[in-house]
Amino acid sequence: MNMPFGFNADQDRVAFDRAELGVILSLYGRMVAAGEWRDYAMSFLREAAVFSVFRRAAEHPLYRIEKRPRLRAAQGQYAVIGMDGRILKRGHDLPVVLRVLEKKLIRPVD
Repeated sequence: MNMPFGFNADQDRVAFDRAELGVILSLYGRMVAAGEWRDYAMSFLREAAVFSVFRRAAEHPLYRIEKRPRLRAAQGQYAVIGMDGRILKRGHDLPVVLRVLEKKLIRPVD
């Protein structure tokens, strides 16, 4: 079992493990290279781990990538949430859930 990144054995908080963080940071790097995102923040709470992405540092997050283990058996523990609070995608497989954001990289060529 992978240990949560950045934490020893703090059972009071939810965290992303190394594999999950690797998938998220890979997408983040591609979006930064495309000029879409500029900053991020991580929060590790009792109910959820949250990776927030920003276009500029001093604004509300464009998207939140959340991990909520209590929803693992129901609709899935991973979710992408938009700036307006709408759930854009939820599921059990993090790479599949993140595809909703990768669509932003695909642009028509003039």
